[in-house]
Amino acid sequence: MIRLFSRLFHREKEAHPFCSAIVAAAGSSRRMGEVNKLMAPLLDGVPVLAWTLRALNEAELVDEIVVAVREEDLLPTGDLCKIYGISKPVKIVRGGDTRLDSVLAASLECREDAAFLAVHDGARPLASPALIDRTIALARRTNAAAPAVPVKDTVKLVRDGVVVSTPPREDLRAVQTPQVFEASLLRAALQAARDAGGAVTDDCAAVERLGKEVHLTEGDYENIKITTPEDLLLAAEILRRREAEA
Repeated sequence: MIRLFSRLFHREKEAHPFCSAIVAAAGSSRRMGEVNKLMAPLLDGVPVLAWTLRALNEAELVDEIVVAVREEDLLPTGDLCKIYGISKPVKIVRGGDTRLDSVLAASLECREDAAFLAVHDGARPLASPALIDRTIALARRTNAAAPAVPVKDTVKLVRDGVVVSTPPREDLRAVQTPQVFEASLLRAALQAARDAGGAVTDDCAAVERLGKEVHLTEGDYENIKITTPEDLLLAAEILRRREAEA
């Protein structure tokens, strides 16, 4: 009897709302020249996208992964999942012409009973499973959450090459991914942004346009987005240090 109650308690403790992770990986990598940054190798020859998928695979609160990629990357991404042991359910879909289109298309391919959607940049391979889980846990309490770090530099608002104002640095945050939302909220926000035809820089911006609050949790300065060739070098060095400290 004691063993039965122990099993039931353990099962109840582990239960959580289903969360699908959407990986936005259909970008053109324009600032990388001819290099497909998502397939570029980092430490030990493991590609950027594989490191991203590994982190999501290890996060306890992620239940499935839906990857939006360019058409030519559909098969290579499937191969990555097999080669690098991604054990969670994975669905690979063709992305759209814009990030908004890609995330919206992927959101419609997530499991129907997914309560939350965690949108993560495919080019952020250094997000830790702990950061991912922390953000999802906050979204479960607030419906919309993202990791962020304080801005280190002084930021200027500029128009036509002239400084207009200097926002207080203590009020500024650099927002990262994953950005996690209640599923119907994110879909409604993305569809509204698409219908309005306005550009949104991230998924939080789409949700903010609906007048909804986005709550922030502690980000990580190492959770960089690979944008330039120099970022590949930095990411590889961070991975080497992590491996040495493990």
